[in-house]
Amino acid sequence: MTDLSASIESAEQLAHVWRGMVLDRDPDADVRDLPGIAVRWADCRFAFWNCVTLTDVGADAELVEQRLHEVADLMRAKRRPGFLWLFEDLLTDDARAALGAAADRAGLRHAFPGTGMAGDLLPLADPTHPDLTFVRVTTDDQLLAYADLNSRAYGFPLEDGRDGLAGSTLWKRDVHAYLGLRDGVPVTCAGAVEADGRLFVALVATDPDCHRLGYGEAVTRKVLFEGGRATGLTRATLHATPAGAPVYRRIGFEPNSTVHFYGLAG
Repeated sequence: MTDLSASIESAEQLAHVWRGMVLDRDPDADVRDLPGIAVRWADCRFAFWNCVTLTDVGADAELVEQRLHEVADLMRAKRRPGFLWLFEDLLTDDARAALGAAADRAGLRHAFPGTGMAGDLLPLADPTHPDLTFVRVTTDDQLLAYADLNSRAYGFPLEDGRDGLAGSTLWKRDVHAYLGLRDGVPVTCAGAVEADGRLFVALVATDPDCHRLGYGEAVTRKVLFEGGRATGLTRATLHATPAGAPVYRRIGFEPNSTVHFYGLAG
């Protein structure tokens, strides 16, 4: 797979998976595919479910500036804040060089970086960790624990994570979502869902008091093992934070695209 095709895969996986996630949260959510822009916006308190991404391939500086202004206008029309997920490798060199200034002119602020990653790494062995017991998320209480772990890990109020996940049928039925329990207490979580012939890993989180103990890697291996066993798929994809990327490389994922997250300035 070429660098460009891998970046296209990464962007398409986001749009595909987030459509289902957002519609699960709100059947009337905004999931339009506009020229050059995919909108996946639940307009809920959980900011990750309020998403826009650019879909043009080989967009030059002029087109990217136009798209950024269109995205900013879309975001201003929403009640709740969210993020533009911008896949840098889909842009031309001149567009990349001008990106920061163009975002400023559109009224967008860089929030944090990320990395698209993928690998033909399945099947994996069933993982173990001496501290952890793994439990699949099948009840509302387990789903709330999953939401709370994500809120704590990403610095959201607990109510925000719960607004994104509480009551979800998809996360209890279709996502291979697991909690890692230490002495019966949820300390880490991850989910994997089938997406266009791949397993997509999402919302991996570990309690901030439990970092550097191998918990995130263990629970990610668990969802890949269970998802791969259930589906027979061999390829997996995800989008990583800077802290998570080295963990996923140990599992077998390779980086394939640079992602920038933008929110509205001010």
